[in-house]
Amino acid sequence: MQERYTVAGVLRSHAEERAEAPMLTLGETTVTWSEEHKRAATVAQAFRAEGVAAGDRVAFLDRNGIPYFDTLFGATMLGAVHVAVNWRLSPEEMAAIIDDSRASVLVVSPEFLDCLDQIESGLTDVKRVVVLGDDSGMRGVGASLGSRLVPETDWTSDHDARDPGFVGGPGHVCMQLYTSGTTGLPKGVMLTNANMAHAMGEATETFSIDKDVVSLVAMPLFHIGGSGWALCAMSRGGRSVILREVDPCELLRLVEYHRITDAFLVPAVLMFLLATPDIAKRDLSSLRNIFYGASPIAEDVLVRCMEVFGCDFTQVYGMTETTGAITALRSDDHDPDGPRRHLLRSAGRPLAGVELRVVDPDTKNDVSIGDVGELWTRSPYNMLGYWEKPEETRKTIDENGWLATGDACYMDDDGYVYLHDRIKDMIISGGENIYPAEVENVLLAKEGVSDAAVIGVPHELWGETVKAIVVISFDAKPDEINEAAIVDFCRERLAHYKCPTSVDFASSLPRNPSGKLLKRELRAPYWEGNERLVH
Repeated sequence: MQERYTVAGVLRSHAEERAEAPMLTLGETTVTWSEEHKRAATVAQAFRAEGVAAGDRVAFLDRNGIPYFDTLFGATMLGAVHVAVNWRLSPEEMAAIIDDSRASVLVVSPEFLDCLDQIESGLTDVKRVVVLGDDSGMRGVGASLGSRLVPETDWTSDHDARDPGFVGGPGHVCMQLYTSGTTGLPKGVMLTNANMAHAMGEATETFSIDKDVVSLVAMPLFHIGGSGWALCAMSRGGRSVILREVDPCELLRLVEYHRITDAFLVPAVLMFLLATPDIAKRDLSSLRNIFYGASPIAEDVLVRCMEVFGCDFTQVYGMTETTGAITALRSDDHDPDGPRRHLLRSAGRPLAGVELRVVDPDTKNDVSIGDVGELWTRSPYNMLGYWEKPEETRKTIDENGWLATGDACYMDDDGYVYLHDRIKDMIISGGENIYPAEVENVLLAKEGVSDAAVIGVPHELWGETVKAIVVISFDAKPDEINEAAIVDFCRERLAHYKCPTSVDFASSLPRNPSGKLLKRELRAPYWEGNERLVH
């Protein structure tokens, strides 16, 4: 493991080698490598003054921006573990992550202070809440946090820009990204120096990202698709242009204005871009490669994208637990008019150093080529484990280091992976993972609902969307149990992207003799004529 490919090492090496080169751009602000090193080192010293030491967790809550990287690099300079919180969650869901991580310092945008006021747990482990900017953003909000609140400008003002110099070994945890489990409870995926070194070193080499890259950071940084992509591109010393949140017109403007060369985008965003009138007016000739993944993409959409953007496309498949990509369908495998068009339905072949197996989930034996089973993987990209969840870790990674992805697939004779369905019932909508059990628990808490099931159904833009199938209790009040009332009930308790977009009513739900819901039976009518694929 090279130190330059640790998270902090990326900043240290390029701050020395490319000090005055632009590193980060957001709006009208551009920060050089040396400037970002100073910003991060100052944050590191402020963390240290709060008692944060190597191995401690610190949390960050904001949309995409330069402060994310200040805290990420600042934490890792000290050996602390950076925890990015999904800002799209409800206040209680945010609290579940912050509390689970036992973060002692929370860095937050003023925009989300009102969310913190709604958190019932009180965030008892958090000793300091640092509000980005000056005290103007703190007025009238954050009352529940009392003396723990401090504006960032005051918090960093008494500290110099001295890098603590922590490096750590290959197994040292540097990032903790949260992904929900099948029960809906958040799990902290522990990613190590070695994980990130491979992602930033070998994977980036594979994808031909060089020092001249101008990377678009458009995906949410609390996702591995956002933070992992950003760090891979940064590892080569190029420039990263940050999009605070996805706006198709602004995204296209940034590509033209900053001459973006490489980007990672989910299919839903690509579809938004195709539907944007501005796309015909923009000069997109600087684009070299668009990486895509995280949810299904229709072949006709992919082909249109290739025609409109006129650059190479590379599909990647992976998960938070594998530090992002472990397979790739490379640009030369994208052949829509040739004899290899069928590969567009594939997730590609494994990256260097990645082993794959397709396993019968019952016997744990390998299935034959062409047969469907669960995809297992073993590689240096596999996470260390789930934070303080040893049982969940053992269920996911066996004693020989094989990680069970939960995705069903088959492989062909040439080693291409075709993701077929999900072993579990997870729904992927616009790149967001949604676990039906979590939504079902909310539905069953509503008065008048006696049974409920949640499934993913086709959606033209998002790939899948959430449908609830509800059984009404005999004594329910009709005006309290209609579709609108059920959706509103869920939206008060869950992030909106997890909530049903439609509700069907049934007299009963199909179950097997042991009482397990037969989800495949429920899904079948909605997916007739559609391929339910995972990309």
